[in-house]
Amino acid sequence: MTDNIGPIDASVNPRYSGIATFARLPRIEDVPRADIAVVGIPFDSGVSYRPGTRFGPSHVRESSRLLRPYNPAQDVSPFAIAQVVDAGDIPVNPFDLTAAVSEVETAAIALGEQVQRIVTIGGDHTVALPLLRAVAAKHGPVAVLHFDAHLDTWDTYFGAPITHGTPFRRASEEGLIDLTASCHVGTRGPLYSKQDLEDDERLGFSIVSSEYIEEHGVEAAITRVLQRIGDKPLYVSIDIDVLDPAHAPGTGTPEAGGLTSRELLRILRALGAQNIVGADVVEVSPAYDHAQITGIAASHVVYELVSLLASQVAQP
Repeated sequence: MTDNIGPIDASVNPRYSGIATFARLPRIEDVPRADIAVVGIPFDSGVSYRPGTRFGPSHVRESSRLLRPYNPAQDVSPFAIAQVVDAGDIPVNPFDLTAAVSEVETAAIALGEQVQRIVTIGGDHTVALPLLRAVAAKHGPVAVLHFDAHLDTWDTYFGAPITHGTPFRRASEEGLIDLTASCHVGTRGPLYSKQDLEDDERLGFSIVSSEYIEEHGVEAAITRVLQRIGDKPLYVSIDIDVLDPAHAPGTGTPEAGGLTSRELLRILRALGAQNIVGADVVEVSPAYDHAQITGIAASHVVYELVSLLASQVAQP
């Protein structure tokens, strides 16, 4: 497409001016049609430790001002070949978690009727559950590629079944994910017991840990991930704490020994042949960030995901 409306021209308007949409893209209401929407979910009612991810979407948008139209690593100009927009934020109830989850699901289904693909900026990881409900309603059970320091397949916290540590257990129990093709990447750190790993495998996940990547390298990790996913419809969920705290200090539950931002971006770029049906980037908590380190990392992750999706939706 040559009639797409792209980002604001930085040679005409300084990058630090204007409304902070993602990558200075047009708002969804300012274009006649859209292929890909970046949408925020300012929500942190499901966190178990540090709060603040309700401010994540605005922080990532501010941190995305330096993104440029051409992605040389993927050799694609995503905003030229697809109409990408910022769809603003999904307003959710900050006092009622159950209501908030329902609101996210309803809004994601409605937005999915307007655009082909959605990339979500969280918000805490609780939002992955309603997003997967919306995706599975359209595509059936999907492979989940989950980048995270943690498994997020625990059962309950204080008796609550839906939190940022439980979304993939609930998704597995609800039949939203493909139990033969889902995978965690970058997990590390202490667990409650070995039973956590046994439960996780039963729920349908394979694990490519940070230790595996350190020992065998990124290319070996990519091979394992691609073999696991196969040709299944794929949902990519990225908790920014998959990165080491040196690369992403602004998050709610940091763990030492994580991936570098370069390693994460390299793995994402290897997904070009996959049928990605949706994605989220969550758990950016700006109160613990400084110099936009975490926000910049997250904005580049979103940019790589948008680049992948633009190449897909532009194909005839």
